[in-house]
Amino acid sequence: MFKDIILAVTPSEVCQCAADAGFAFAKKHESNLAMIHVCGLPSHGWGSIEHMMPSGEVDKIKAGVEKHYAKHLAEHENCQVTVVPGIPHSEILRLARKKNADLIVMGCCTKDDLHRRAKMWGVAGSNIERVTQKARCPVMIVAREVPEERMQFDSIVVATDFSFQAECAIGYGGQLARQYKAALHIFTVLDIPQGHDAPSQEEIEEGIAAAKARMEKEFGPRLEGIREVSYECWEGVPSMEILKYARMQKADLILMAHHSKEKDPEEAYLGSTVAQVALNASCPTISINRHFDLRCGLFYDQSGAVTSEEPAKETAS
Repeated sequence: MFKDIILAVTPSEVCQCAADAGFAFAKKHESNLAMIHVCGLPSHGWGSIEHMMPSGEVDKIKAGVEKHYAKHLAEHENCQVTVVPGIPHSEILRLARKKNADLIVMGCCTKDDLHRRAKMWGVAGSNIERVTQKARCPVMIVAREVPEERMQFDSIVVATDFSFQAECAIGYGGQLARQYKAALHIFTVLDIPQGHDAPSQEEIEEGIAAAKARMEKEFGPRLEGIREVSYECWEGVPSMEILKYARMQKADLILMAHHSKEKDPEEAYLGSTVAQVALNASCPTISINRHFDLRCGLFYDQSGAVTSEEPAKETAS
């Protein structure tokens, strides 16, 4: 189902959770795993990057990566380790395109990420933000240790705001639920204004009822055949409510669109709601920015429903 997985790593404990999850996921699906570590620009300037390969510095770093992950590498035959100098997000995306990856797995990349966690998402240009912005495949963000039994994905939560991008997440969630025979929980949040513009309790209840009815009407037909589908709407701060709902449903996976304002994924930054959820959830979060089909022997239309026709392949620009 996931034939080729890209795993972005560092030779340290900083992103160990993501590395463990990436190896476990690849083992479960017998996937080809491409590990990549990107050496940042040398402290002595831009011009020095071209000298890193001839100097042997890259080989030394690669040896350190292989040593750090030696146990995992010994257990996984279909694994390639790549260490390159450059801009991290650019090299990760380059490798993902080259491998025609089904999934990119990432975690916290620096010690600052661990301390600041969700706050770091306010800084435009972070590696995770840039990768998620431009990736042609889903990106799994793992911020905490994931027990192997939770890799079964028995319970999947998909958060929607009814945007076009969120529809892509709904479709992908439907595909995953069919493959894993999982329960699928569709969730949305009424972002209630505060102060004088705050609605009455009656208006809130009417809004919740309307949102649930809309979800059932719009998403119900395309999610037929899934073991269990539920629809829920709460009011409050979206990121907080999504995290609470995921805990209540004992979610093994959260799916979200990585933006909702911009229609062009190349022009949009990672939304703060996805950011807050991804780095604070107890389970992995998948961010998706366009329609994407699982490579599992079944074909899906734009709604996520099974079809007999193979979708047209995306042409590279």
